Amino acid sequence: MSDVIIRCRDNGPLVVSGTVQVTDADGNVFAVRSDKPAIALCRCGASKQRPFCDGSHKDVDFQAAERATVQDS
Repeated sequence: MSDVIIRCRDNGPLVVSGTVQVTDADGNVFAVRSDKPAIALCRCGASKQRPFCDGSHKDVDFQAAERATVQDS
């Protein structure tokens, strides 16, 4: 099992648990508070704190509810 878990929240952000580093396209590192157990990454594009979620998905009625495909063993 991975030390990092990414959860797709219905109609909301990607919630990342574990120690991660978030960088921009040029390799610059975004500040991530080390005392938080998880971060939320924007999927709707409306956040004023991108790439982080600020709850704007509620204001723009963002809709997404992905489900993983069950694999046969």
